[in-house]
Parts: sequence; C-alpha cells; structure tokens
Amino acid sequence: MRLKTNSAIRRWIMAMLFLTAAMLFVTACGSNGEDFKSGEGKLKVTTTIGMIADVVNNIGGEHVEAIGLMGPGVDPHLYKASQGDIRKLDEADVIFYNGLHLEGKMAEMLEKVGKTKTTVAVSSQLGETELRSDPSGAGVHDPHIWFNVRNWISAAEVIRDTLVEKDPANAENYKKNAADYLAKLEELDHYAKEQIASIPDASRVLVTAHDAFGYFGDAYGIKVMGLQGMSTASEYGTKDVSNLRNYLVDNKIKAVFVESSVPKKSIEAVIEGAKQMGHDVAIGGELFSDAMGKSGTVEGTYIGMVRHNVDTIVHALK
Repeated sequence: MRLKTNSAIRRWIMAMLFLTAAMLFVTACGSNGEDFKSGEGKLKVTTTIGMIADVVNNIGGEHVEAIGLMGPGVDPHLYKASQGDIRKLDEADVIFYNGLHLEGKMAEMLEKVGKTKTTVAVSSQLGETELRSDPSGAGVHDPHIWFNVRNWISAAEVIRDTLVEKDPANAENYKKNAADYLAKLEELDHYAKEQIASIPDASRVLVTAHDAFGYFGDAYGIKVMGLQGMSTASEYGTKDVSNLRNYLVDNKIKAVFVESSVPKKSIEAVIEGAKQMGHDVAIGGELFSDAMGKSGTVEGTYIGMVRHNVDTIVHALK
C-alpha cells in the first residue's frame, strides 16, 4: 500500500513539474523581449522605438517601468506587432510612439488602443516649420525627427508633460530629471554642429542606404543622399543605383555608410558600380538610424547613438 502511495505522489509531482514547464514555455513564446517587472506603484510605460524608451527612462527614473517593443537592429517601418506586444500595450498605463507613419504597420493598433488609455505621439508638438515633407506623398512628413536634437528636445518635453499629468504625485521628480536630461541634449546639439562643421565643405556629403538623415543634414549643415526613400518599405531600382553611383564618381565622394537596421546589399551595389567606373568608395562605418545599439552599450542610448554617428561621419569624411 505504501509503495502504491509513493508511486502516486511521484507521478503527481512529475505532472506538476511538466505543467509548470509548459506554462513557462507558452509565456516565453508569447513575449517579444522583456516584460514588465513587479514594481508596485510604478507607472507602466510601453514605447515603440528604443530612442523613446531611453528618454522615458531618463525622465521617469525610479518611478516608471519602461518597455520598448523594438530592439537593436529592428526596422520600425516594417515591424509587425506580436501577441506579446499586444499584451504589453494592454498592460501599460501610458504608451508613447513616434508618429508620422514611422510605425506604419502598427498604426491601426495604436489608434485602437488610444481610445481606452493614454497614447501619445512624441512628435505631436512639432509644427510644419520643424517637419520635413516626404516627396512621396502630399501631407506626409519625414518621421526621423530624432536626428535633429532640437526636435528630440521637443519630444522629451512631451514625455515629461505626459508623465507629470499622469502621475502628479511624482511631478517634481519628473521635472528635475527632465531639466538634467534636456541640458545634456543641448550639449549634444552643440557637439554635433561643431564636429560636422570641421569636415571640409567639398567632403560634407552623407550617403546612406535610405533617406533617414534629412533632419540631421538640415540641422548640422551636411548634404544627405539616400538610395531608398524615407521608408525602407519603398522600393529602389537600377536607375536609383546608377544615379547615386554617378554622383559618387562625379564628385569623388570617398565614403558611404551602412545602417544597423538596413541590409547592406543595397549600398554595396552602389559601391561596386562606382568601382567598375574606376572610383573606389569605402564603407565609412555603420550608423544607427532607425534603432539604437545593444542594451548596456554607449550606443544603446540616444545620446550615445548620436555621438557615435557624428564621430563615425567625421572620421570617415574629414
């Protein structure tokens, strides 16, 4: 009798272990990255791109739990939300996104969830004079606003004001953190202007895989050319490749740049075309355009990402 009882207990324990393992597996499969951690009283914030999550963490500090849906190397133009993302949006107290059609495939979902909870586009305070138009369509704007640091100062202010309104008990802390962070952004803006200005005028041309750096070019005085349009969803053809190749050859441009979130093959076709015409073009380095670097690295922050880009461009073109 005792042997039968022990055997039954062992079978019950094994069944419980199997059930627990299965539940953990299902949870992991439904998640796209990190989940909210336990933190009673903290404001739960979900963001789309990592640059926004970084600002939220800097301003929110210990009072928020921020999750970014799109990690390093992820292209937001083509990103499709997973079941895990839907859960994170549903669990959030506040949702921040870029807007201006950057998260094109998530637009309908963000609009729907915005009817029941605080959902804010960080680009909302930028007017027509601050925005660049996209020639591909009337009324469409370039979404890559973070490449003009002054635009990102506006985005940080939107985030600060939203956190203050949503969590007034910690308003003073949000305001203090924001003041410190905004001061760092002012320094970054000055650094970018100073460094890009050190490149000789004739060499001050930034060529990349897609047209993500228009705001950067306007703000810091460098000509920008991209093989694809403002969205990586746009197609490029042989004429686009040949036109860019001819420009590099005719103007003796010595370096082009690849992007961490865009395949290299498009820009490599331009380099090969120039080589066949007797002009060698080097890859000047990898730039972060639509996504930051890996978490825990300097480039895994907005400020570190911009400084990396500036330093890489200057080193290659100066």
